[in-house]
Amino acid sequence: MTALIFDCDGVLVDSEALAEGTLAEHLGRWLPDIDIEQSLGQALGMTTANILRHAEQLSVYPLPPNAAERVDTAIEARLARELIAIDGAEAAVRAVSLPKAVVSNSRRCRVLASLAGTGLDAVLGDVPIFTAEQVARPKPDPALYQLAAATLGEAPSDCLVVEDSVAGVTAATAAGMWVIGFVGASHVDEGQSERLRQAGAWRILPHMQGLNDLVDEWQGIISLGGANEANQ
Repeated sequence: MTALIFDCDGVLVDSEALAEGTLAEHLGRWLPDIDIEQSLGQALGMTTANILRHAEQLSVYPLPPNAAERVDTAIEARLARELIAIDGAEAAVRAVSLPKAVVSNSRRCRVLASLAGTGLDAVLGDVPIFTAEQVARPKPDPALYQLAAATLGEAPSDCLVVEDSVAGVTAATAAGMWVIGFVGASHVDEGQSERLRQAGAWRILPHMQGLNDLVDEWQGIISLGGANEANQ
């Protein structure tokens, strides 16, 4: 038996993370003299307009006109690109008849919201979900993937991981797993695929519709005793 493990933050749309990233991007240009991370942390739960107003109070620089509208438009555009990138994800994931797990550095409630928002809750809603708190260190870390494999009753080399970050691919390969590097719409630069390969990704998945073929290829190699060739 073999298993499939998803990095939820890479494969699924995380609208909260998109919003935070877009805000940080704009604030870095508009208000270069403030601690962006601290300002966003202090403003959790606020609307975009209130976050920007709060940040502007900490800065000597004024915000441009219609700042909130510009940020909200940018967030909506990024979210739309992400949704396009995972079009067909539910059908692709459902067709893979392997035990599954999800790893994430997000809170469990955010993971569940992401699953629901992409239609994958029907497929992955009952699978084990592992977060960084369970290994007492920030994810990504090999221990998180090893925990997922052990819970599924698998050896790490019998698990296929779908990851979108260089750090995540590095951690999963360090745990002894096969890794598919996922390149979604948020990775607009062509160099991301190559960086994932250099980090040890076995194959690159440009969109979810190609998942089934890669899983079939991986199972064929495993059945031929090619586990020692993982990520080569």
